[in-house]
Amino acid sequence: MIFLKLGGSLITDKTQNETVRQQVLDRLARELARAVVNHGQPILVGHGSGSFGHMAAKSYGTRDGVHTPEGWRGFAHVSVAAARLNRRVSDALHEAGVPIVSLPPSASVQCSDGRITSMETRPIHLALQSGLCPLVMGDVAWDSVRGGTIVSTEEVFAFLAGEFPVTRVLLAGETEGVWHGADRTLVERITSDNWTGLLADVGGSRGADVTGGMAGKVRDMLSLVRAHPRVEVRIFSGLIAGNLERVLAGEPLGTEVSFGDS
Repeated sequence: MIFLKLGGSLITDKTQNETVRQQVLDRLARELARAVVNHGQPILVGHGSGSFGHMAAKSYGTRDGVHTPEGWRGFAHVSVAAARLNRRVSDALHEAGVPIVSLPPSASVQCSDGRITSMETRPIHLALQSGLCPLVMGDVAWDSVRGGTIVSTEEVFAFLAGEFPVTRVLLAGETEGVWHGADRTLVERITSDNWTGLLADVGGSRGADVTGGMAGKVRDMLSLVRAHPRVEVRIFSGLIAGNLERVLAGEPLGTEVSFGDS
């Protein structure tokens, strides 16, 4: 099966509070709907929080922990902001014909010091068995050490890779892949072997991002492929019309993140 993320920087303007790129979101929804019909492979969809959850989370410091009444009010604020975007994504996918069902991680994820330790996956299994596309997202979560925290879509994917027979993880964002250096060279392949040398020149995120921007995405995906070496991870641009369909059909666009050089 495929895990597909619609990045927050792709479907929102992360420099403007709670601003959806509606035309981009609608087009991606149509591309995904055609792919679901044409290829029939089970797909779990996730989306980032973009200018909804990230801006709220940054103002309250939610990722680092929640321990005060003000912090818990912020936790609730972030939850509501993330849910607002989730509703917009769900509506766009539904209207395009994708059989989507939203399953927010805040209802089932448990963390310990920022790491997911458990997640209720039965509803996802049942959705897939019913021919539906489960929708997850970057969200707030309960944490035994921090009280509360934020989990990214990539972290949710990394946990679920141990629960489902995923073969491909596709991250659709703003950029064509991972850029490196002052001349912005596209990196075709990242492994644990070359990542240390690339890290210093890989950028963060345009606008607010409490989960580490591009470097954080690559770090999480390297952890995923270390645990599941047969999984193919690809980071690519969803701003280019048709790219989502092409990648879902197997075209090697963007940057691949893989276990090793073999």
